[in-house]
Amino acid sequence: MDVTVITGASAGLGEGFARAFAAKKQNLLLVARREERLAGLAIELAERHGVAVETLAIDLAADDAGETLMREAAERGLVIDQLINNAGFGARGAFAEIGLDEQKRMIALNCTALMELCHRVLPGMIERRRGGILNVASTASFQPGPWMAVYYATKAFVLSFSEALHEEVRGHGVRVAALCPGPTRTEFADVAGMTDSELFKRFASPAESVVRDGLAALESNTAVKVSGVMNSIMAESIRFTPRLLARRIAGGLQKTRQG
Repeated sequence: MDVTVITGASAGLGEGFARAFAAKKQNLLLVARREERLAGLAIELAERHGVAVETLAIDLAADDAGETLMREAAERGLVIDQLINNAGFGARGAFAEIGLDEQKRMIALNCTALMELCHRVLPGMIERRRGGILNVASTASFQPGPWMAVYYATKAFVLSFSEALHEEVRGHGVRVAALCPGPTRTEFADVAGMTDSELFKRFASPAESVVRDGLAALESNTAVKVSGVMNSIMAESIRFTPRLLARRIAGGLQKTRQG
């Protein structure tokens, strides 16, 4: 059975992607840590849309997560036709003050797990000459981000990696797209400690519009899609902004307020 795998599917954009693909009558494998939330969503989508919805509760930051996911898929007779690499998180604060374990976990989830899953699913897609991968990057991909240094760097990796993959596989019938949303109304801001950030107060977009842009980018095999008109303008303007100014603007928006 062909399935679309969605990571980080228990909330936010991941849940939005799950709902959108189920509405398109596509079978799903939903992956996240929160088993109860996955199970509830799976039951709802299966009943509402008449699709098969499998779940897998694992921590993708674990060293063996990619192997576990592929083994589970094979044992259940699932063929991964599309992969939505959505799982990720950010942490806000001075680099020297955020715990090292948290920052290593961020790299493991945002970069290593994403890369590994791409590597594990691509050979089959290339052999079948069909399939698609959507990697969720960010407008943070386009400049350094003081006070969220590691998060911005991980998203720069996702963007560069995705563009390279897009070029490598476009002649094999496989689609690869990077989705670059700006601040989005999901649980991300709470986890990252950014609810007081001017970015989220002034520029946050609804998750539904980001999901629509992601689906459109994957379907049309658009290498990079920045979600939202203002975000597109801001991302494009970075090319013409001196790096000193770009990093100071980003730092000013991210810096934790004092007092």
